[in-house]
Amino acid sequence: MSPPRQQPRGVPVMTARPKVFADPLRNRGTAFTLEERAKLGLTGRLPAAVETLDEQAARSYAQLEGYETDLEKYVFLDSLHDRNEVLYFKVLGDHLAELLPVVYDPTVGEAIKQWSKDYRHSRAVYLSIDRPEDVRASFETLGLGPDDVDLIVVSDAQEILGIGDWGVNGTDISIGKLAVYTAAAGIDPSRVIAVNLDVGTDNEMLLNSPTYLGNRHARVTGQRYDDLIATYLSTATDLFPHALLHFEDFGPSNARRILDEYRDKYRIFNDDMQGTGAIVMSSVISGLKITKQTFAEQRLLVYGAGTAGTGMADQISAAMIRSGASPEEAKARVWLVDINGLVTDDMDGLPNYQQAYARPAAEVADWKREGGKIDLLTTIQQVKPTILIGTSTDHNAFTEAVVEAMCAGVERPIILPLSNPTERIEAMPADIIPQSKGKALVATGIPVEPVEYDGVSYTIGQANNALLYPGLGLGTIVSGARHVTDGMLLAAAEAVASQVDPTPLGASLLPDVENLRASSATVALAVAKASAADGVATKTPDNLVQAVEDAMWQAVYPSAMGDGPADDAP
Repeated sequence: MSPPRQQPRGVPVMTARPKVFADPLRNRGTAFTLEERAKLGLTGRLPAAVETLDEQAARSYAQLEGYETDLEKYVFLDSLHDRNEVLYFKVLGDHLAELLPVVYDPTVGEAIKQWSKDYRHSRAVYLSIDRPEDVRASFETLGLGPDDVDLIVVSDAQEILGIGDWGVNGTDISIGKLAVYTAAAGIDPSRVIAVNLDVGTDNEMLLNSPTYLGNRHARVTGQRYDDLIATYLSTATDLFPHALLHFEDFGPSNARRILDEYRDKYRIFNDDMQGTGAIVMSSVISGLKITKQTFAEQRLLVYGAGTAGTGMADQISAAMIRSGASPEEAKARVWLVDINGLVTDDMDGLPNYQQAYARPAAEVADWKREGGKIDLLTTIQQVKPTILIGTSTDHNAFTEAVVEAMCAGVERPIILPLSNPTERIEAMPADIIPQSKGKALVATGIPVEPVEYDGVSYTIGQANNALLYPGLGLGTIVSGARHVTDGMLLAAAEAVASQVDPTPLGASLLPDVENLRASSATVALAVAKASAADGVATKTPDNLVQAVEDAMWQAVYPSAMGDGPADDAP
């Protein structure tokens, strides 16, 4: 046996890294004062300068600007997030409109593709379908009690943004969503959990990659999958009974089914269905202020009838009912068109989320067909919809003929091409505005520049979920709502719409993201009030406005002097 390696004489032995440096929630780097450094065993372990948080943030932002690509910026911010959470959120909050596309969509999609290969560190909890017995133990390793968690974001990564199934690589979708919750609405980052449900993947490239870190088998479906979902929900609720359980980027075969089955039993929220539907509702609410109509008078056509599109139909249909229509009348005012054309009840294998809106085959028996299908243009000509929503990713599907048909049917059509990224959008506003002679009321799923037409500048609102779900989450937390109700979603949509005046010619239907903190507080207040009105609130603060403000975590350093040196000394 070789003798133990001896340290060369004269070479100092480096002590262990102080524990406080390893805790991103407590680490403040060069902002530790001299007194704090002495108390925490950090003497001599930092440069002499003692900086303010503002000085640190300015330097970090300058470093960020030195990177050329958004993916490089994402990696830099991710590293900062893991090192110093307060500083990370200070930088993100100071430049939120600029950095939102960096920390989330679209850049997070590129980071997810590289995740296993570039694996650095993880702050998530991984629940494997191969070891369901570990679900409780996995949460218990966090050492958190029943009153310590406000929010959990979970994804099985089957339908990540526009890039599909990415298995365990999709972990960063949950982490990114939580970052937006904190930056936009002040959800305390010490009281959140990111979860990846690793149920396998059907992505052959991942399964054959030597660097892939997830389960190396096809995506599991059926009873085993359902059992894992049930175990996750019951365990998370048992351990953290006050937490909002946010579902993100689940596949269309599961997203609606899970929501329908469990929304009345647990405090759950699906942003792809409910959040997207509610932000579209905000666009429509603004549009109706211009057309002077009610929801009950609308005729809705959704092009791209997946879970997102049908989720929007659900929200608008519910608003029709609130506006005076019967449930039957509301459903009769919705038309879905997908890859197989107009959805009718004689089609084989209709997904459950389309069945409620399938048109009677007899109703459309004499409509023109192309290749056996009733296409988008024919449906518009027959229906004369007041609202056209695109969630199809079918680039340029809203042709000039489609726009003209919309305008021929109604005076001021609401046209919402929501697919992203740019190469998948159904039509660009720069085309829709002149084709409609300025009549169309337009919002998109991507940020676009104003459109100049006939001497008017048309500002195009972006139907960005970040305008809505952070405030919805905050309002749910403040009110302690037992469930997320349709009334809460409608209140959130109305609160977003209330922040703009859409009536001047060319005005945006939606607010921008420059003031997300204030916007989220407005949404949270409305949601908390709706929670009480719907009878699901468990907290009734005397001053709800103050309760919302008090609940919003701020990116400032707390005092470090209350921490004992015994826990932090090296």
